[in-house]
Amino acid sequence: MSNTRIDRLPNDNIPEYAFIGRSNVGKSSLINMLVQQRGLAKTSSVPGKTVAINHFIVNDAWYLVDLPGYGYAQHSKKLRDAWRIMINNYITQRRNLVTTFVLVDSRIEPQNNDLGFMEWLGENRVPFCIVFTKADKVSKAELDKNVEAFKARLSEEWEELPPIFITSSEKKQGRDEVLDYIEQQNAVVADLMNRKGHYYLN
Repeated sequence: MSNTRIDRLPNDNIPEYAFIGRSNVGKSSLINMLVQQRGLAKTSSVPGKTVAINHFIVNDAWYLVDLPGYGYAQHSKKLRDAWRIMINNYITQRRNLVTTFVLVDSRIEPQNNDLGFMEWLGENRVPFCIVFTKADKVSKAELDKNVEAFKARLSEEWEELPPIFITSSEKKQGRDEVLDYIEQQNAVVADLMNRKGHYYLN
């Protein structure tokens, strides 16, 4: 399902895991790698391809949610503002959302828009993980340097860092780790459902 309105998203009681990042961070390639279905999420060399909230059902057990990217200035301010409101409403109001995966380009140093978005998630008490993408495009030394720099910047404001994954869509690196994490969270959700009758975080 693809939609821009929160009230028209799937209304079944299935946990959701959202994926978001700066435009052209490799989000669609990562999604296709995770589900092993080329072309499920549309990839493009042009930033800003994803313009709606896209739900993909996985094994009839959970939704993978592809959110529009942020930080791309080539679209009109009106359109960017509409996307920001749509994303903010989804993340803060969607009761099915279990975890948000924030994608970061491992080739570059920490960016203020990535850090600012994570700070906003923390302020709104939204659980999230960091997924470094395109690990095969940079040397291990450069990768380690950029990851450590990012962790250092986060540690200035955070007492405990969120889970971190290193991925490469081309090499399928990090696939098992991300999916294992989702499976663990699904087990927590199932336990909460059994004990409380729901798993909603808000």
